[in-house]
Amino acid sequence: MSTTEQHPHNNQPLQPLKFALAQSHFRVGDIAANAEKMRTLATQARDNGADVIIFPELALLGYPPEDLLLRPSLAERIKSALTALSDISDIVMIVGYPHVDYHGTFNSAAILHNGQQKGFYHKQNLPNYGVFDERRYFDKGRNQVLFDYQGVTIGLLICEDLWIEEPIAALKEQGADLVVTINASPFETDKQNSRYALLRERARAQQLPIIYVNCVGGQDDLVFDGGSMVVQSDGRIAHEAPRFLEHLIYASYDSDQKSFDTQARSPLSLSAEAEIYQALVVGLRDYVNHSGFEGVIVGLSGGIDSALTLCIAVDALGADKVYAVMMPYEYTSQISLEDAQAQARRLNVSYTVCPIHDAVNGMRHTLAPLFNDAKPDTTEENIQARARGMILMALSNKFGHLVITTGNKSEMAVGYATLYGDMAGGFDVLKDVYKTQVYALANYRNRLEETDVIPERVITRPPSAELRPDQKDADSLPDYDTLDAILTHYIDEDLGFDEIVSQGFAPAIVRQTLRLVDSSEYKRRQSAIGTKVSHKAFGRERRYPLVNGWRLE
Repeated sequence: MSTTEQHPHNNQPLQPLKFALAQSHFRVGDIAANAEKMRTLATQARDNGADVIIFPELALLGYPPEDLLLRPSLAERIKSALTALSDISDIVMIVGYPHVDYHGTFNSAAILHNGQQKGFYHKQNLPNYGVFDERRYFDKGRNQVLFDYQGVTIGLLICEDLWIEEPIAALKEQGADLVVTINASPFETDKQNSRYALLRERARAQQLPIIYVNCVGGQDDLVFDGGSMVVQSDGRIAHEAPRFLEHLIYASYDSDQKSFDTQARSPLSLSAEAEIYQALVVGLRDYVNHSGFEGVIVGLSGGIDSALTLCIAVDALGADKVYAVMMPYEYTSQISLEDAQAQARRLNVSYTVCPIHDAVNGMRHTLAPLFNDAKPDTTEENIQARARGMILMALSNKFGHLVITTGNKSEMAVGYATLYGDMAGGFDVLKDVYKTQVYALANYRNRLEETDVIPERVITRPPSAELRPDQKDADSLPDYDTLDAILTHYIDEDLGFDEIVSQGFAPAIVRQTLRLVDSSEYKRRQSAIGTKVSHKAFGRERRYPLVNGWRLE
């Protein structure tokens, strides 16, 4: 399919075609509000001289919509929203939306101009790996789409189409002057560098400029980091939007020079710690705000995980929406009490101390006749964790705040957490952050201000759950440098026992670690969701059966 807007033939040079890249957040399911946001942005762009405005993939419905795509009223709601945009004049709108007709359901881009839909494009390559399951919902598009506007022939692609070489090559062959690709590309570590490399390769191979528009914001366990950009035909970046922020970029295409103008100043580049930290802030912020909670509750222990979680919560929501509760027991050290209080004061959050002695002793008294003089073990430790979980959930019920848990990826991997105890809550900020990364992020956050927000000894002292006398994490687990390296090989890289041992790790430690990971799946399945920042997070992209007969050897 193609659509053409005729340009009058005269001897005057063509004016540059001005594009607006709408790097914005569009809330999943809120079709009417998303359409209204498009109206506002399109009007703003038109008033600033833009000829074309481009919105991200599936922006009208939000991404990923999952089984909302199966709702019987979807087609009518989308049709009404597109109709509502029909009175916007004098600017072309490229709108990502789900197209439903008798041929099927498609992930599509509509070309809207002066009240009419001039054409549409259906995504041809449907990703079905990692966090993506588009083949569950969408039918495959078959045709290339180009449209002419003011003397420029524009080709359309949607996200995964660009990662395959054939679609852009076909557009070049059919006469495209430039290519627009709309995207819903979620964040993971080093993702922007992967995008740079891909866009440079495609642009240089086809000698085509590319406009790349991505969305921003959090949706459940995903964060979209933007990074929208315009790439010249030689692979140079002409324009780039700041990461994680809503932003409207303007880029003008000169059809005589066959190139774009260039921005005066590029956005600041982010270190690995900076981009992960920002992703965690955005993920928590949007989950809490869009879920309608008034604030969050954090069980502050004096340890590094809860300390970092508290920082992220304050940065995401503001100190007035964060409530810290310290729940000491007889094994809680004085250092932990002092450090928890110091951090709460430094961040200016509400801070309450709620001892759990009576709750634990009451539960032990109730269970004593049932235990029948059985020797104390981890059961008694878990009672402490569950008493804390009960208190936090009661406060959540009473005051309407979301409990955010503090378990990191290393702990979630090996099951070093208590069901219905420290795992009780609605969102786990550090779920995809290994313990070694927790230390790096804590040091990063402290470097942002003159005075540490996380007390230095919280970072330097040996980690402990403080559930028994003189307890240390190292009593139960390998040191975190070793543990995280093994976990990265096994979880993120899918290496097996023999391959990991060949990297130089002791077979006994590898065997112990892998068995802990495999036997803890039932815990992870019941854990709170948390923001994905790695290549492979627990949840939708790593799914193992709870009961199975698979063995290491």
